[in-house]
Amino acid sequence: MNIVQEESLRDRKKNERRELLIEVARRQIASNGLRSLKIRDVASAADCSIGSVYNEFDDFDGLILTVNRETVGRLDAVLAAVPDQDPVQHLFGLADAYLGFFTEHAHLLWSLFEHRMENDRPFPDDLLQMVMRTFALMHAPMVRLLPDRDPVEVALLARMMFSAAHGIISLGLEARMVAVPPDSLRFQVAQFVETQLIGMNILPRR
Repeated sequence: MNIVQEESLRDRKKNERRELLIEVARRQIASNGLRSLKIRDVASAADCSIGSVYNEFDDFDGLILTVNRETVGRLDAVLAAVPDQDPVQHLFGLADAYLGFFTEHAHLLWSLFEHRMENDRPFPDDLLQMVMRTFALMHAPMVRLLPDRDPVEVALLARMMFSAAHGIISLGLEARMVAVPPDSLRFQVAQFVETQLIGMNILPRR
């Protein structure tokens, strides 16, 4: 085996180990939540040393951030696929798609909001931008529905609408609280969106 082949083999093994570490961390978070994730368990499941984890991701935050980036990317793809021809139905569709994703991947999504960087370091800009782009999907239909409103006000309304919907879904799925059955939660989320649109005079009062 020549030097080029040896380097290629090392690179392949390095990439395989990195993907395995990510997969182990993703499975652990998805099954038991972020708080259950321990670096020694990840290393053991991937059959490598703790030092190898640090070599791949610099620190434990780096591994968690990698999983969180994947989660945001998957969420973005789901929300971006919602039909947007009608802005009112687009909002209902976004809320329902978010509920569906949250229901299926609750721990992974909670990880995005629960993770705190060590030593209070700021989150990487790229992850923050990813999150903002994903959540801005709710802003687009609001702009179409409120073309004469101040853009800053519309942006704030969209952000508040998302935050409220997230809170309803998060609490509804929280097992430690009084969990809401999925069908009931879907109705409550749709009713919330409808109430907000009525309050903004977008939909008529019943």
